[in-house]
Amino acid sequence: MCIRDSLKNGGSGRYFVPVDISDLDNFDQRLALLLRTKPVDYQPLMELAAKEVFEAFTLETEQENVIKPTAFQVQLFSGENPRPLRELKSHLLGNLVTIDGIIVSATKVATKARSIRLECSNCLHTKTVTVPFGIGGASIPRYCDKVNEPGPGKEKCPIDSYVIVPEHCEFYDQQMLKIQESPETLPSGEIPRTFQVCVDRYLVDRLSPGTRITLTGIYTVLERKTLRAADMTSAALKLPYIYGLGYAAQKTGARKFDAVFTAEEEEKFQMMGRDPGIYDKVSRSIASAIYGHDDIKRAVCCLLFGGSRKVLPDRMKLRGDINILLIGDPSTAKSQFLKFAERVAPISVYTSGKGSSAAGLTASIIKDPSSGEFQLEGGAMVLADGGVVCIDEFDKMRQQDRIAIHEAMEQQTISVAKAGITTILNSRTSVLAAANPIFGRYDDLKQVAEQIELQTTILSRFDCIFVVRDVRTTDQDKAIAGHIIDLHMGKNLIEAEETDIDINLLKKFITYARAKVSPRLSDKAAAALQNFYVETRQNVSDGRAKANKQHIPVTVRQLEAIIRLSESLAKVRLSPTVELEHVEEACRLFKVSTLSAIKNGLELGINVPVDMAGVVLKIEESIKKRLPIGSKIAHTKLQEELNARFQNPRAIEVAIVNMIRREELQHFEGKRVLMRKK
Repeated sequence: MCIRDSLKNGGSGRYFVPVDISDLDNFDQRLALLLRTKPVDYQPLMELAAKEVFEAFTLETEQENVIKPTAFQVQLFSGENPRPLRELKSHLLGNLVTIDGIIVSATKVATKARSIRLECSNCLHTKTVTVPFGIGGASIPRYCDKVNEPGPGKEKCPIDSYVIVPEHCEFYDQQMLKIQESPETLPSGEIPRTFQVCVDRYLVDRLSPGTRITLTGIYTVLERKTLRAADMTSAALKLPYIYGLGYAAQKTGARKFDAVFTAEEEEKFQMMGRDPGIYDKVSRSIASAIYGHDDIKRAVCCLLFGGSRKVLPDRMKLRGDINILLIGDPSTAKSQFLKFAERVAPISVYTSGKGSSAAGLTASIIKDPSSGEFQLEGGAMVLADGGVVCIDEFDKMRQQDRIAIHEAMEQQTISVAKAGITTILNSRTSVLAAANPIFGRYDDLKQVAEQIELQTTILSRFDCIFVVRDVRTTDQDKAIAGHIIDLHMGKNLIEAEETDIDINLLKKFITYARAKVSPRLSDKAAAALQNFYVETRQNVSDGRAKANKQHIPVTVRQLEAIIRLSESLAKVRLSPTVELEHVEEACRLFKVSTLSAIKNGLELGINVPVDMAGVVLKIEESIKKRLPIGSKIAHTKLQEELNARFQNPRAIEVAIVNMIRREELQHFEGKRVLMRKK
């Protein structure tokens, strides 16, 4: 009945019918086996049968105004497990195969002849030649068919007398695609395999770069045309490609683990969602080998689950993906967080800032060597559509390359206008980036803006910005050293296996939550968010909060960040609504990350070494003797005078910062002048 209903679409000019191979298995297993092993012979018969059924249907319903199609297309698709691209070998040639991957490039739609009408230029004899499917073409006979029957008084037709009559030829559309292995299924250290895919008729212009599909087609070969004279053995080589018969687009986040879950898995996930401590369990499972950094683990947990993407009535889209930036000292496990997120995210791409260009992250235009046409190939942020992009050494990227991902991080699209190609690609991805300060290590005595070599335009697109500092305290150093030694000895692996969630189960749980749950704000949660937004902006404008002098105003972009964090916390519990507790935790995460990152050493506190404490006190006394209350002096002049006497620039800087913190000194004229207040 479904196939018969699909045939009715032909009345609207859509002469194709989708057929599931599993339905064919249920109908006739022998016919399905023949179609799998000899699709070149049986696929045209299926299309001929579909055309006859359609014509019979139009006669029954007396639809006289329906144009009869010259050919009907049968689009085959299969729900069986797809075969990896690297398993396509020579023994599968001529068979029906089902593969999965990501489309990385698509050519312009070309026109190909289905049948060619030939006419002899001498005797006007006509002949029709059928063109085979796929990339190959038809050969035109060199001799006229009547050359052997000249007849009395007729001369022989010369060689190559046939010419093509375009008006009487039948044409259809054809397009070439390039499919590549998905990044997460790629074996470690391997280069992704790519295959050419040929689609025609109603399958053209349906797929764009970045689309993840499960493709069903015929694995066939093409004769290699360019042969080197010195290597005549290459005459036996063939170029394999896939003739596409049908496809099924994969849902976002449903790649390595299918979005179709069993009843037992769904019941287990629902039990996990009802567990009151599931948020803490998932957070502890995030890079459990790393000691501390609990808030970063919670933020990465929110990034993996993501918020809810919304489409407004005017088709304006609000992103639900969360972006996080980790910036701080070396040896603080920033890259390990990125590596773990790349392993556990259902869709992920890991790249380094130094080895990434704007074209590699967004999209590139390449020239096809065979046709000479320009083609579009998606970059890392297009390949990770629906997942996570991990960018290490974010500060090492060139400025023009960072600017290229502005649109991808906020609008979640990539606009391309190059070489006559104008298009928009989807880039619905989260960004987890790691960077180092300008001076290598984070300096408490300098403002954050002086240490981060990133523009405000890119920083404002991150929902959470964590400053990761290597604090030197005896207790913490002892705890970290003990944790690392136990890790190398294998002592805490047993405890981790008992308390943490298995990484494969966590990946399935994340996929399930992203596919099934889309939380919305409750009234109490919305009121709490509104109060937080208004109160924080009011405190900043009035200057009532002394501890928050250096805070940037909370703008609408930061408010949306807190909403996304709240929605992701509700997703962890598989809750359809965002409750007040989710908003409170989201506000806490936002305060300990972004709002804390904009503080400087004055508010975070300065760790003064013991051996420097005495020198700092002497410098402070010298400053008080040098500057009477109410007097001013240039900052650089004071530093030069103190350096000539004490010869310890670090201690001088600490002393000045301590006096500013105690409000004994105050900066003026853009920190160029110091005035003593008390």
